[in-house]
Amino acid sequence: MIPKIQELINQAQDRYLASDELGLMESYVSSLPERLKLYKLIRDREIDILQTVADQVPTELPNITDEELETGIKNLILVLRYCSMAMLLNDENFLKERLLNWLEGIMSMRDMRRLNETLYKLLNQLLRQQFSPTQLSMLQPLITAAQVTLIY
Repeated sequence: MIPKIQELINQAQDRYLASDELGLMESYVSSLPERLKLYKLIRDREIDILQTVADQVPTELPNITDEELETGIKNLILVLRYCSMAMLLNDENFLKERLLNWLEGIMSMRDMRRLNETLYKLLNQLLRQQFSPTQLSMLQPLITAAQVTLIY
């Protein structure tokens, strides 16, 4: 849940919400059904999405080892799950606090840049094929935040 809404909930004992605060709450609540729908869609398609990405990597990177690919896909699973939860909560800070700092440290230990570039290119292509522009607009900024952290 976005931090501002959490803050408003925590202040419930002190006062009623002002009009602009109610607007923020309404906006979040009204977008929740679409967020839930997308979350469930990603959850239900996760294996197919990631298997398709994994199957395409050797074509793009013929010298990739199975171990490197396995590590890359495991990291991509975490990214997709955390991005999905951040999208559901409408809270990019959730992604940063829970995943990106950890992954940044992990990636600095191993040179996985080329693999990550390929994984994210393939993932983004697949997401554009399988999800609507509206769904992509909710998820893509979070995927991009993870991609920037891991690649650059």
